Amino acid sequence: MSDSATPATPTLPRRAAVFAAGHLGELTWQIPLELVDAVLADTRTTQRRLRELPSRVGVYFVLALCLFPGLGYRRVWAKLTATMGGRKMPSQKAFRDLRRRLGAAPVKALFEVLAGPVAAPHTPGVRFGRYRTVAFDGCVSFKVPDTDRNRSWLGKLKASLGVTGYPVVRLMTVVETGTRALLGAVFGPPSTGEIDYARALLPLLGTEMLVLADRGFDAEAFLVELAGTGAQFLVRLRVTRQLPVLARLDDGSYLSRIGDLKVRIITAEITVSCPDGTSYTAAYRLATTLTDSRRHPARRLLALYHERWEHEIAYLALRHTLADGRVLRSADPAGLEQEIWALLTVYQALRRAMVTAVESRPGTDPDRASFTTALQTAKDLLVGATNPADDPTDLVGRIGRAVLADLLPPRRPRTSVRKVKSPLSRYNKKDPYRPERSTPITSITATITGPDTEHATHQPKSLTTALGP
Repeated sequence: MSDSATPATPTLPRRAAVFAAGHLGELTWQIPLELVDAVLADTRTTQRRLRELPSRVGVYFVLALCLFPGLGYRRVWAKLTATMGGRKMPSQKAFRDLRRRLGAAPVKALFEVLAGPVAAPHTPGVRFGRYRTVAFDGCVSFKVPDTDRNRSWLGKLKASLGVTGYPVVRLMTVVETGTRALLGAVFGPPSTGEIDYARALLPLLGTEMLVLADRGFDAEAFLVELAGTGAQFLVRLRVTRQLPVLARLDDGSYLSRIGDLKVRIITAEITVSCPDGTSYTAAYRLATTLTDSRRHPARRLLALYHERWEHEIAYLALRHTLADGRVLRSADPAGLEQEIWALLTVYQALRRAMVTAVESRPGTDPDRASFTTALQTAKDLLVGATNPADDPTDLVGRIGRAVLADLLPPRRPRTSVRKVKSPLSRYNKKDPYRPERSTPITSITATITGPDTEHATHQPKSLTTALGP
């Protein structure tokens, strides 16, 4: 019997009522009911009997918690049901039991469906030649409640001045640099290194991709495995690595080997100048599997490496805009896994909506789409939703129109102080080779130094890292 039958059947109004809170406002277009039902069926987490809080509603509730990180269960539920007057408020225990019944599996499966490149090949900033540019990076800035169960899983991060106040999760992701969308993610204790987590994401790479990574991924075995996926890479190397010079190329780069892997090495000094006359210089040494110097000149690759920083901006949006910089809410590992997968899912849904919007206006760079605008509009539309499950009347939607109406200005070159207000962070002190505050850049000069002058570019650590990893 269909849900459109007459109300004479007493179970139908109740069925409609219990599923009514299963939505995410206009973001339901990105995470439709059919998809949620499918992942519940695949993970065998669909309810066995009809409850007041069925599994589909539970998935959307867990996702909604990530949109409102500063609110408790009851206040988030009130937002989901704001246009459904007369709904009974479930108890706190009912919400806890709902999350426990669901577990992490359906939310993880939901993320894996949504994850992946989202931009069309013609979208500005997403490709380098025929390659889609992606980046590896990790972060350990997600703090979790300091409970016995969380500590037993994650431990506490140690630093030279002590240990962190809260346990933290190490998150490793692959990002499409042009859109900051996620291709995949893994997370766990910070005691496991970045490279070990990154290995789990290698199957996501393909021959059409060019991978950017900082010197934290300068490990012979990992680079060989990375090349084995068929993807190309452009990775910054540590200055301590000794490399043979096999052949010198016309653009100042040279061919070399890392283990049995043939690579091309680009060494350069990059100087940025500011309006007040100050300048900052850093030495870079990059390794790439793009060995044709005529097709891929060294200067173009040096400029491309800067795109790796798009990953840092993705983490800024995920950690500080979406999660509001707060300690996560879950007090046990099972809840944390569910919460983090939900956070990643909501982030990806927002990115998909943003890219759909900018691609509707040809020539618009996804960099100009405001994550804050998309997030706040999505939250407003969730509260005012009346028929969120209806098929979209247009692909852009109200979120997309809000993004297009509030495009950021084209990005200006600038440099800024790399400092955080945390005594345990390695960035807790101002770098003397960086300005006091965000400063416009008037010019950037790159000098290819070649293998003969590599020893001269081993500057003091603070100067070498002045422009970041």
